[in-house]
Amino acid sequence: MTISHLIATLQKATFSMPRPAAELIIQKYGKDPFLILISCILSLRTTDAISYAASIRLFELARNPQQMVAISEEKIAACIFPVGFYRKKAYTIRHISFVLLKQCEQTVVLKSGQLLALPGVGRKTANLVLGYAYNIPAICVDTHVQRISNRLGLVQTKNPAETEEALKKIIPKKHWIELNSLLVMWGQNICRPQSPKCSECPLATFCPKIGVTKSR
Repeated sequence: MTISHLIATLQKATFSMPRPAAELIIQKYGKDPFLILISCILSLRTTDAISYAASIRLFELARNPQQMVAISEEKIAACIFPVGFYRKKAYTIRHISFVLLKQCEQTVVLKSGQLLALPGVGRKTANLVLGYAYNIPAICVDTHVQRISNRLGLVQTKNPAETEEALKKIIPKKHWIELNSLLVMWGQNICRPQSPKCSECPLATFCPKIGVTKSR
């Protein structure tokens, strides 16, 4: 199975699947780096349905750093509940907003690749913002990308950092941004962590099913 075949198959198979929360945010608000960043933070350790709903509630109150710092941490926490670690995320969201205001030029800061310097922002979040907000090629490695890439035998890695570097060597740069979206949808619907739906998978013929002990 070639990489081109893999990508084309996933594009076709996921066409009618529910889109990831980050894409829904873009559909509703456009490619606003701040909103994409905040929605990504809310999505960590939380299902898409819950994080998307929380994002919408929060963005009804504030859509930029100035508006966000005007809201108390307690009010943000109450608004985003029940996302995972909602109290910690409320603190992080206000902290990020203060940092961006202090730096005055929020767009330049985000676009210059200094996302990792922001509190609570790791490579997964930074790469997602760079890709979705600015169309800068970046591979966002979450649990779905980590699991499926190894399950398919594309990589043999133990952590997201290793996976990102390994995938960069085999995935054409033009597919870096969409790779996360494709594998997230595939992981949520077909290639699940436990008992994946191999009988419904168009990749089953080519997949070595590494680590799979039980499937449907």
